Amino acid sequence: MKHTVTTFKQAKERGEKLTMLTAYDYTTAKLIEESGIHSILVGDSLGMVCLGYENTLSVTMEDMIHHTKAVSRGAKNTLVIADMPFMSYQTGWYDAVVNAGRLVKEGGAHAVKLEGGKEVCPQIEAIVKASIPVCAHIGLTPQSVNAFGGFKVQGKGEEAAKKLLEEAKAVEQAGAFAVVLECVPAKLAALISEKISIPTIGIGAGAGCDGQVLVYQDMLAMYADMAPKFVKVFANVGEEMKKGFAAYKKEVQEGTFPAEEHTFKIEESILEKLY
Repeated sequence: MKHTVTTFKQAKERGEKLTMLTAYDYTTAKLIEESGIHSILVGDSLGMVCLGYENTLSVTMEDMIHHTKAVSRGAKNTLVIADMPFMSYQTGWYDAVVNAGRLVKEGGAHAVKLEGGKEVCPQIEAIVKASIPVCAHIGLTPQSVNAFGGFKVQGKGEEAAKKLLEEAKAVEQAGAFAVVLECVPAKLAALISEKISIPTIGIGAGAGCDGQVLVYQDMLAMYADMAPKFVKVFANVGEEMKKGFAAYKKEVQEGTFPAEEHTFKIEESILEKLY
């Protein structure tokens, strides 16, 4: 089954939970699709988990297009959403539409995601009018890490909670087909999910959301620079990779790899003529 923005909406209407994971390359995208995950987010988190940046702010449009191309080649039936990087949409609706268009036309994305609430509704409206689906992102928005003073839970106070609910309604009204809720108290996220008709995708926002998203390196224990509270390790792939790398090194140094079964033969008579 091909997953689209329409099947996202239908899933919420039926009460079926949606699943989303990040991916940044062809191989991972293919594995995720074969696992039946509904959507792949080519996140600007690639700046941290792939490129080694301290945060997402240094990621460029070229970075996003490059990785989105790779993912879209590997995911034929999965909804591919590409993050719009920092300063690719904040400057106004025109830049937002042009850059969203590049992610679809050059990168092969099916939709784009941008961070922010009411302040980016004009951009959401303009991108949607250009026939490009938009996933919104409110709560902890990593591109605003400097304004927030770090990675902090959002919406804990009365005014902050009210503002988040208003922002969720605003991005829905602007035309977003879904909204990511990041680092939001679980009960507030559940309330927001009840109050809006578009799917909510939680990350650190509890089980009351309509779906969940995680950075795949986090849930496979492949990235140790940060350890968010909301991450569950589903398979310790990072440790297994290190064991594999160490075993490879050991066998090469001992001379046991490559063994005879890993090599190609040549007739001795041919070799004798070379001496």
